[in-house]
Amino acid sequence: MHLRPALLLGLCFILSHAHAQEIKDGSFPIVSNLKAGVAKVDITPPDAAESKIVGHVRQVSGVRDPLRAGVLILDDGETKAAIVTMDTIGAWDDMVKDARARIEAETGVPSANILISASHNHSGPGYMENMRWAADLIRKLGLAAKEAAASMKPVNIGYGEDRISFGINRRKTYDGRAVVSLNPDGPNDKRVKVLRFDDGRTLTPLAVIMHAVCHPCFFTWGDKGSQPYPKGYPKMSADFPGEAQTFVEMCYAQKTSALFMQGCAGDIRPNLPGYPYRCADEADIQWAGRDLGGAVARAASFSVTREQLRKRETFYPIRVASEVVELPGKEQPVRAELMAMKIGPFLLLTMPGEPMVEYGFKLEQAIANRATPIILGYANGNIGYIATADAHTVGGYEPNLSKLKPEAEAIILKKLGALADRVVGDVFESFSKHPKDLQKREAEEKARLQSAPAGKP
Repeated sequence: MHLRPALLLGLCFILSHAHAQEIKDGSFPIVSNLKAGVAKVDITPPDAAESKIVGHVRQVSGVRDPLRAGVLILDDGETKAAIVTMDTIGAWDDMVKDARARIEAETGVPSANILISASHNHSGPGYMENMRWAADLIRKLGLAAKEAAASMKPVNIGYGEDRISFGINRRKTYDGRAVVSLNPDGPNDKRVKVLRFDDGRTLTPLAVIMHAVCHPCFFTWGDKGSQPYPKGYPKMSADFPGEAQTFVEMCYAQKTSALFMQGCAGDIRPNLPGYPYRCADEADIQWAGRDLGGAVARAASFSVTREQLRKRETFYPIRVASEVVELPGKEQPVRAELMAMKIGPFLLLTMPGEPMVEYGFKLEQAIANRATPIILGYANGNIGYIATADAHTVGGYEPNLSKLKPEAEAIILKKLGALADRVVGDVFESFSKHPKDLQKREAEEKARLQSAPAGKP
């Protein structure tokens, strides 16, 4: 009888000591169904000085910093998906087809579950204009995907937000007519959204995805007051997304992979005043790269404090829905692929062109608190500017260059809302076990997986 309290005390000591040994400062246990692997690859053309720069067309004499692509492979135990990011101006239709085919062949990820996104970099080569580079790009994406698939680890996902200071709206309306002018009072999205994928072994993430909203055209055409680069920056570059990736990877001693995803930046550009704006120099690009990189590092670091770790999910189902729609065009219908990809609570919605910033706000408002929305432009195709219906009423650069009619906005928003319903899973038809509903969903998913255009493996 007298030994029982002592035995109980001893048992408590043993258990508490064992528990203390399990908890190590700087690491944390991962309880998750999700596995991830990541790889990055240099996609800079070896003959950069002979490559044609697209976006703001100009001749360059060399390379300032490398263009890179990142491939993140995800597997929830039932569904595989991939996210590809590139320091290019667009995710061209032919490139998307070919990249998906190559990645599927290397990894087994279904083509229809592969999201291909571009930073919209204005200081890189074009796909059709540089076919030798294009073929090498597809080969390198395949190698990176294979490497990522071979390094899969259990992970969970942290989320954080911060802000940048260098983006500004570039439209002003005078007397009912829009002109190109830096507009600090115009709509803008200065938020930076950060996803970090952790294996828990250290406080260094396996991968970091940063999402921001701004044209990567720091290194662009200049104007007559833009010394020393009135004709535009003379070297190939990944612009501020590349500078920010380098900064974040430096913060983690090159032991993480940073990937950049562009938001609805159709009318948002760097705040570089001029006539109407100037080309950046080294001070400008360091400002932007460290502004974004610092925001990412802050958000990523905060998301592994113990209070934030407690908020992380343990179950991350992957759901993907996509559809090619015909949008009303000024000359002819325009085909556009829209995609919804949900990874646990995080919802990616994509558009294949340059949506104006209001698209992001409207889609987020429609999603509300059903998921954490991350809205992408420049993904899974390239149809050019996607202006709002209101922008068409006053004209200006973006709606005038757009291939679409104003009626396209309502169709895009409605269709992305419907795709979100399918992957969020809180609409009755998306989870009903009634035989007819099951059969309908299975048929839709089979058709979607089979509809992904074939490319060159």
